[in-house]
Amino acid sequence: MCERCTGYDKRTGGGSCFQDVASIHLILPDRPRSWRPEYITGLFFVEKTQLFAINFEKLEDMNLRSLRVFVLIMDEGTLSRAADRMNLSHSAASRLIQILEEEFDVVLFLRDKKRLIPTLEAEQFYPEALRILSQVDDIPNVLAQARSGQQPPLRIICHSRIQNSLVLPAMFHMGEAFPNQALKLEIYPRRDLARRIAHLGYDIVISTLPLPLEGLKPETLGSTELAVAVSRHHPLAARASLSIKDLAGYSYVALDETTVIRQIVDRELARADMSINVTHEVSTSAAAYRLVYRGSGFTFADPIALDPELESEIRLIPWRPVARVDFGYFLSPQSRLRETAQDFAALLREEFKKRSEASSI
Repeated sequence: MCERCTGYDKRTGGGSCFQDVASIHLILPDRPRSWRPEYITGLFFVEKTQLFAINFEKLEDMNLRSLRVFVLIMDEGTLSRAADRMNLSHSAASRLIQILEEEFDVVLFLRDKKRLIPTLEAEQFYPEALRILSQVDDIPNVLAQARSGQQPPLRIICHSRIQNSLVLPAMFHMGEAFPNQALKLEIYPRRDLARRIAHLGYDIVISTLPLPLEGLKPETLGSTELAVAVSRHHPLAARASLSIKDLAGYSYVALDETTVIRQIVDRELARADMSINVTHEVSTSAAAYRLVYRGSGFTFADPIALDPELESEIRLIPWRPVARVDFGYFLSPQSRLRETAQDFAALLREEFKKRSEASSI
């Protein structure tokens, strides 16, 4: 038995040396180090190239329900909402968290009356728990693809700001160029993007920059000038450019402080030692554009992120002083579809160039 099999559950009598079961890497790619063989019981191997059956009952009993409750508490913010999502009683969900903490000898939440406050250990464990659950949940799909001989989908992750204007058009052209290649798009708020994808499977991630991802450097798509977005009927719509002073007295539809655009704007305002009163605040560019389209004020935008269906109704006016928004993508070093991801990146470049050249700025 090789060193890789150290700790394998001998009690079941199932399986053999991991040297003979290379296919486990197909089923559980990039599995975390904490995923030890003893957690998996009832493995039945025939040959390297054949599929095998896995009995995850013990794993489910030991960890998975606790992990799901933990992830839902992190996502939902309260134990009650997590219990509701799992169709569990409050006491049952609480007990599952207690089991998880006891099993790994760690405190994941501080109890403050009815609130659960995540500890540093919980924040660090959260992406790992997401990855484990994602891999387990994806097993039926992986098995189905392996049986059918289908190519796995290209896994694309982006945030909502660029989905309609950049990513979806590139996906359309990808489908035309590679009709047999399936695509899987996942969209997260940018403020959660780095945490979400840090330990989840992906082939390519598209985002405004910077986006801190440990150990990964982005490939640059390009940059565009930040502009002031107003409706075609706004009093400022005919201006050739706009400064901070020009915007005084007009309603400002601001993005929230977690967005790149808001951070750029606030930085420039601080440099000028000036401010703009926020009239409305929204968390997505799509919401801001629609408020602007309906005459609720101005917002800040760039030609790459502006929804295509609103281009004829909204004017982008250069903002002075010049501020730029950078865009890029990350390729997974573990991807089995790296060449396909590069093909998709080439289409993204074409789409980015086309939208930049068509800009009205």
